[in-house]
Amino acid sequence: MVARTLWSTPPDEITLGQTQVHVWRAALEVEATMVSRMYELLSADEWARAERFHFQIDRRHFIVARAHLRMILSRYIDINQAEVRFRYSEHGKPMLANGNEQGGMIKFNLAHSAGIALFAFTRAGEIGVDLERIRPEITGDDIARRFFSAAELACLERVPAPARQEAFFDCWTRKEAFVKAKEIGLSLALDQFDVTLGPKEPAALLRTGWDADEASRWSLKAIDVGPGYVGAVAVGALHWDLNCYLAE
Repeated sequence: MVARTLWSTPPDEITLGQTQVHVWRAALEVEATMVSRMYELLSADEWARAERFHFQIDRRHFIVARAHLRMILSRYIDINQAEVRFRYSEHGKPMLANGNEQGGMIKFNLAHSAGIALFAFTRAGEIGVDLERIRPEITGDDIARRFFSAAELACLERVPAPARQEAFFDCWTRKEAFVKAKEIGLSLALDQFDVTLGPKEPAALLRTGWDADEASRWSLKAIDVGPGYVGAVAVGALHWDLNCYLAE
């Protein structure tokens, strides 16, 4: 069950409280002149990463997404957009390498699919976000059998056929958001934990195979990105408030 998300214009001066989660949505298709300006904000290592993309559209989307990440972070930590510096975890998750003390406390993650990006920020705990476009050619059956847990497969089979494809993508994005928040990459097998996926079930982490108490320390929320998309955010904390903003 995905509650309607209210996307609003961010205030001129924005703060991120200790129990707040902010999710920003941005369109990645922008005019060529804007892409050029955004490119100038990036660092040398980001330029090198951009050049490794084989397709121009992927290169362009990477540039726009990384520029938006810098522009949003600069609002939270009050430094110039081009001066934002990143370091990376062993599994490639970006973290702030500079900024003030408050900036160092910010956890963030990003995801993009088919021209839309989501950026998630919090001080409450580890965070992961995922976004997928629902593609008609993907039924999800083979992927589910390979990656979903036994409990998730059983639940998916009970979903009425017209709703099954969206249920598959709901499950996938929730699992990916959790994996990204855990920051341990491919070493975390997707079939070793359960999330909700039923059409009337709110997003939740139900169980992990390695710690009977871990699910009680995490919360998941579905993000209403728009028609044809599904999204989810996972946070290593409980009782947080969600605000959703449209990136300029």
